[in-house]
Amino acid sequence: MKRKILVFISLWTIGILQSQDILGTWNGMLETQGIQLPLVIHIQESDTGFTATMDSPDQGATGIEITAVTFENPNLNFEVTPMAITYAGKLNAAGNIEGTFTQMGQSLPLNFSRDAVVKNKLLRPQEPKEPYPYYSEEVSISNSADGLTLSGTLTLPTKDGIYPTVVLISGSGAQNRDEEVFGHKPFLVLSDHLTRSGIGVLRYDDRGTGNSTGDYPSATSVDLARDVQSAVDFLKARKDVDSKNIGLVGHSEGGLIAPIVADGSDDIAFIVMLAGPGISGFDILMLQSELIRKASGVSGTELQKELDLTRGALELVRNTEDPTELRRVLDAYLLEELRKNPDQVPPGVALEDVVQTQVDALSTPWMQYFLKYDPAPALERLKCPVLALNGENDLQVPSKVNLESIEKHLKLGGNPDFTVKELPGLNHLFQNSATGSPGEYAALEETFAETALQEISNWILARVR
Repeated sequence: MKRKILVFISLWTIGILQSQDILGTWNGMLETQGIQLPLVIHIQESDTGFTATMDSPDQGATGIEITAVTFENPNLNFEVTPMAITYAGKLNAAGNIEGTFTQMGQSLPLNFSRDAVVKNKLLRPQEPKEPYPYYSEEVSISNSADGLTLSGTLTLPTKDGIYPTVVLISGSGAQNRDEEVFGHKPFLVLSDHLTRSGIGVLRYDDRGTGNSTGDYPSATSVDLARDVQSAVDFLKARKDVDSKNIGLVGHSEGGLIAPIVADGSDDIAFIVMLAGPGISGFDILMLQSELIRKASGVSGTELQKELDLTRGALELVRNTEDPTELRRVLDAYLLEELRKNPDQVPPGVALEDVVQTQVDALSTPWMQYFLKYDPAPALERLKCPVLALNGENDLQVPSKVNLESIEKHLKLGGNPDFTVKELPGLNHLFQNSATGSPGEYAALEETFAETALQEISNWILARVR
């Protein structure tokens, strides 16, 4: 799934040598596998030395914290201990910082200067430009059960009319209404295509994201399902929406949430699962871990060692109920295993910091729910039409095993109308791809394959007409 991009935390306490050379704003560009990630650092003087914050504009993150920074002219070093990140740089004669960024054993050049950095222009030819040839309205959706408001966009073929309409449900991780990732806006492209095809679309910022209120980090898939139901209730109250033809289109975790909502509601006319899970979260993450590691060149005993470590940790999460006890057993397990396998600890990163990072990631409410959730019962109870699509090259929600399971459980439940289809050459984002590796996502100019867009719109139109 998609909880997987770099997150930076910043708070610098810097040594006081030649402070005038280090104070102020620094701009850098982290580049890897076709991805460009601008970073902006703001360093200030404090009573005890220095503090600083870092912005990651493309991730919508500002004022985030970094830890353990030292500046001993010309050397600048810092650690981001929760993310196992280190940086080692030098202030050169030109007044710029040249250095190396390291995270989880992968090292990349990262230089900072006073000048603004400019990303290579990404074409993204499918991204629609205003003015759009259809009606678009900014809307607010109330989730009264959880006391939050979702901010979204409703697009309809025309302002006057009554249209079948879908709610778009994003994948894992806090997403904005366009499901923006690596410079792509898949939901903007999808909503544009569907609206031009005669289908209304409601998309919204996830709770606690963009202009939506609420707290995302504490939410599970069930909590997010209530947000979706609130969006459906919003559509039902509108005179320009055909209340008998409201559907759900979910991507990745959204493809897990759609059946949860449809299972508990009579309001859903159909659902579309785009790379939606058909097997348990535990099995998904184990398969995902293996395939992505293989694509990264890990093999043999090294691969098996990493998978065994992952399996042991996930088993603890799956079998431990109490959150406090879970943190305790995870901490003990990871310390023991990583001491026996020191090659699994990135160079220059303290063992305890690696353990803390993993414990924090694995003990969230979302992770505990996802690992234990089996989509089979909800799939078997579905009676509305279902379209399940997967890309052949999907390494995050592997196509064959998930589609086979979805088809099996829809058949067992006697669903009268479903289509299950693998799309050749497409990855998890439904881009035409060479390998399906997440490293390709940003480098590909295509945002959403036309073949996938047509499959979705043709299938929906055949059922709402």
